[in-house]
Amino acid sequence: MNDPRIISPDTMREQRVPPGQKLATKFPVLHYGDIPLIDVSTWVFKIKGLIEKERALNYKEFSSLPRIEVFSDIHCVTGWSRLDNMWEGVGSREIRNLVRILPEAKFVIIYAENGFTTNLSLEDFFEPDVLFTIRYNDMPLSAEHGAPVRLVVPRLYFWKSAKWVTGIEFIDKDRPGFWETRGYHNHGDPWTEERYG
Repeated sequence: MNDPRIISPDTMREQRVPPGQKLATKFPVLHYGDIPLIDVSTWVFKIKGLIEKERALNYKEFSSLPRIEVFSDIHCVTGWSRLDNMWEGVGSREIRNLVRILPEAKFVIIYAENGFTTNLSLEDFFEPDVLFTIRYNDMPLSAEHGAPVRLVVPRLYFWKSAKWVTGIEFIDKDRPGFWETRGYHNHGDPWTEERYG
């Protein structure tokens, strides 16, 4: 059973703002391309790749899964940080209750609208503070911030927190995603300034 409220460990650092970052009081909106118009009645979350059996969940099924809350900070590669964010959604660890992941899987690709992808090691993906969020600060997530479902990976730069997620794929060899193939660092740790590759 998941703890329903998780405190991301970076929020407990004495110095919460990583090198080269400045505090933002608002929540800037940054993304590539236009905000997609997504109808939740046709939205599907697909789980595929190195698993025993592929799964597809509609929005009602996905949003009915057990939820967690995560308190975290945000660090954008462009240089802003926003502290004290509260997310609510489906923890990445809940995926392990939905499918049997094959032992050769070592990485995961996150798929999103507009052809966007990002890559994570399974270790990063299954950290307890990683979730697919549907609510932000006690409000439904807005379209500009990634509704209906956004991945949140608090310990990495925010481009890893893909907006408008449509599914995931478990793979055996790392495969850089959209921004990673355009010069961004493959991992993205803000505390060691892994900004560009």
